Amino acid sequence: MASPSVIGLIPARQGSKRLPGKNVRPFAGHPLIAYSIGAALDSGVFDRVVVSTDSPDVARLAQSYGAEVPFLRPPEMAADQSPDIEWVRYTLGRLVREGERFDAFSILRPTSPFRLPATIRRAWKQFRETAGAESLRAVERCRQHPAKMWVLDGAFMRPLQDDGGARPPWHSSAYQALPPVYAQNASLEIAWSRIPLEEGTIAGQRVVPFLTENFEGHDINKPEDWLLAEALIQHGLAVLPAVRPPVGQPAA
Repeated sequence: MASPSVIGLIPARQGSKRLPGKNVRPFAGHPLIAYSIGAALDSGVFDRVVVSTDSPDVARLAQSYGAEVPFLRPPEMAADQSPDIEWVRYTLGRLVREGERFDAFSILRPTSPFRLPATIRRAWKQFRETAGAESLRAVERCRQHPAKMWVLDGAFMRPLQDDGGARPPWHSSAYQALPPVYAQNASLEIAWSRIPLEEGTIAGQRVVPFLTENFEGHDINKPEDWLLAEALIQHGLAVLPAVRPPVGQPAA
């Protein structure tokens, strides 16, 4: 039985208010996006690695590091609040119209530079081996438990999460005593292509949890995230994927 065809999609719109130019900002010797491209290419999972961007400059940079940019993303799909389903469905749909259909896709955001080729291979294997899976999403244990979150209610506040009358109440319990809760991170997502093309969602209903390890899920969106990522590299606590030298430049 033939292996499913799968495309790696790297979203890199040019606008970012919290950390301007983050996708192409130099990090440890290369633009941030280069590490996602390198990990995707070296994983051996993808038939194609495609960057979705609205910027010709980002497109040229991505191509120099080995990714494909067969077309630009429409500007209306690159706004601050544009949902992923728009550009994913557009990209997959346009490729279908051009005669190329992929069984599955993965979203690899440039803001997760510590996602390694082995991370991608581990996730793809788990997704394929989980019967009935419609998608897979990277998650990690919550650092701030929702049981200790509050909603303001006039002059007072009430717990965000109902603990069913537990004694002691969850908001006054130790973190270790609370039910495990997981938050999604930006490391990666995988789904069958029929989910966005036919159902209008990138996740579907049967979502497999992919537990990231160490700093695989570290997401750079704010200046403090960037500083932490630099510190992790400086102190040897995190590893970056290998990056192929840009076209026209010799290997270091």
